[in-house]
Amino acid sequence: MAVTHTPAAAPPLPAHPDPQLDAILSSGLPHELSYAFDGPFHLLLPDRFDANVASFTQVLNEAGVEGRVYYAKKANKAAAWMDCCALSGTGVDVASAGELRDALSHGVRGEHVVVTGPAKTDGLLRVAVLQGCLIAVDALDELERILAQARAATRPARILLRRLPAAQPHSRFGLDDTELEAALARCAQAQDAVVMEGFSFHLSGYDPLLRAELAGELVELCLKARALGLQADRISIGGGFAVDYTDAEHWERFLREQRPEHYHAGKSFNPGDFYPYHSPVAGPDALRTILTTDGLAGRLREAGVKLLLEPGRALLDRAGCTVFRVQGVKDRSGYGIVTVDGSSLSLSEQWFNSEYLPDPVLLPAHEPQGEPYAACVGGATCLESDMVTWRKVRFPTRPAVGDLLVYPNTAGYQMDSNESPFHDLPLPPKVVLDTAGGTTHWRLDRHPLA
Repeated sequence: MAVTHTPAAAPPLPAHPDPQLDAILSSGLPHELSYAFDGPFHLLLPDRFDANVASFTQVLNEAGVEGRVYYAKKANKAAAWMDCCALSGTGVDVASAGELRDALSHGVRGEHVVVTGPAKTDGLLRVAVLQGCLIAVDALDELERILAQARAATRPARILLRRLPAAQPHSRFGLDDTELEAALARCAQAQDAVVMEGFSFHLSGYDPLLRAELAGELVELCLKARALGLQADRISIGGGFAVDYTDAEHWERFLREQRPEHYHAGKSFNPGDFYPYHSPVAGPDALRTILTTDGLAGRLREAGVKLLLEPGRALLDRAGCTVFRVQGVKDRSGYGIVTVDGSSLSLSEQWFNSEYLPDPVLLPAHEPQGEPYAACVGGATCLESDMVTWRKVRFPTRPAVGDLLVYPNTAGYQMDSNESPFHDLPLPPKVVLDTAGGTTHWRLDRHPLA
């Protein structure tokens, strides 16, 4: 008989209700796919991606601000998102030659690509110049290399100058005030080889008020640059649009009550290292807050400055989930250990000495029986540290071999940032669910690296 293991469970942290995902999970499709692939897999929902892009665009339209949304490709490398961007005209933010090549190969136009990242290679810069991409310049020597590529290609390069935010002076990204002055002077001298279209910044964190303040400073920089004869008609405020995974009540209770005994082996986490899984101002609402702070929308319109933004996680909100199959369950004192057919490399919060916190959903293979059961979740590798979920999750019943664990809302940075074929385990395939016409069809995401 199964032993009740609820006292040791961590406070629950359910994801927001998602009727579309619930319908998919109750359809039997996840069990069919688990049987077909004989291992873990990811589900992708392109219609959610399109809806998220449309929501950001609607905020720009409501504010009367001209701009463009660029998907930050690093958030998830699936080909499905590139297809969405190519069809809708959504921009793409890339930081490597491979990312740029992939975007172009799926039909994204070069002029709809912004190239970011530090110390870009000459190969990346050459293709970016030839394809008419917008390049965020991060250093003075990079600007010189861009000018050389532009003259070799006999076409001017499109650039933004990335400013080092005064609020984060120790950031490794951007030009300080002295460097920015030198870059502006150099652009004014080299207008045969460069079109200086504006400014950008890289800002860590999710504070929309700070992002609005910095955006206002970039508007003033555009006016200053125009006095030098430069185009300077757009600014990029990057990403940093939080995703709201769970409600305030559950999140606050979790932070208040969680303690080492709620985790396998007494593991402890610094709450400050957790992603803010509840955010009262998230996604498009964060953009709305930015535009209404200090009259930013009006300042953009008055100055004739376009607003560029580069969301990653926020465009993938509720656009995918990750599915593991239970391989074994063992009882320990007061809780259980569930082992699944994958590894923690598929949920990448270990990068940040943290873990993915929204509770997994148990999909039993048979009619569930028994009482609630608390268990952590381990991966299938021979590493003590390979814990998909360190905390002891309260399941409605004791998981059994063949059951599925579904981690909701994992498309943003979780699915593949860390994945590797450790132990020769194959990478989990990505399955795209197409829901056009009211029916659901699935196909594999055809990406050479997936």
